[in-house]
Amino acid sequence: MVEFQRDGRIARIFLNRPQKVNAFDTALLDALAAALQKVEDSVHVVVLGGHGKAFCAGADVRELESLDEQSARVFIGKIHHVCDAVRRLPMPVVARLHGAVIGAGLELAAACDIRVAAKGTRFAMPEVRLGIPSVVEAALLPRLIGSGRAAWLVLTGESIDAERAYEWGLVENASDELDRAVSQTVDSLLAGDPAALRVQKELLQMWDEQPLATSVAASIERFAQAYTIGRAKVRKEH
Repeated sequence: MVEFQRDGRIARIFLNRPQKVNAFDTALLDALAAALQKVEDSVHVVVLGGHGKAFCAGADVRELESLDEQSARVFIGKIHHVCDAVRRLPMPVVARLHGAVIGAGLELAAACDIRVAAKGTRFAMPEVRLGIPSVVEAALLPRLIGSGRAAWLVLTGESIDAERAYEWGLVENASDELDRAVSQTVDSLLAGDPAALRVQKELLQMWDEQPLATSVAASIERFAQAYTIGRAKVRKEH
């Protein structure tokens, strides 16, 4: 249900339930969690995508219909677990988005560091139309696009296209040539120092979650640490 590929410094993970538009059920969530655990420390960049017509159509409606209060907590906990696992990977994660990015699929995309979408992709958070709120990593949306736009998505359930998603800052690139755009993004990341990229990802998350003074103090410490032997590549010019 999940395809894992390793190509040198790049790991690629693809949701592979195309007959259900990669909608999350328990089995797919467990398979994705297992695939994320396969990412070795030697990987420099992870690409996360989906096979078939869409990246992910959200949670499987059939499974949602079967939930009660207790099982609902377990199921939504699994969605949070995979999103958090993506965020906690030490290396940058690039989301390769196409077709539809809906509900929990959008939460997974939001957990990635950089999002690249094919033109024509649709984005939506339609949970309120199913009688449930958008939760867990939907909390990342105000940080990405602002509180008003996040409110519009989760309160109306309406969709936006890739061009609007780019205008709002939900994706960093909306391209007619998705694989080329993803490859260019990966190449840009691979040009960076792997250790510095990991520190930068850690700092980016800290900037989101911690007070300004805490973030600045930690940034100063990480900058100084980069000058330990063998880390900083800055050299004086003579």
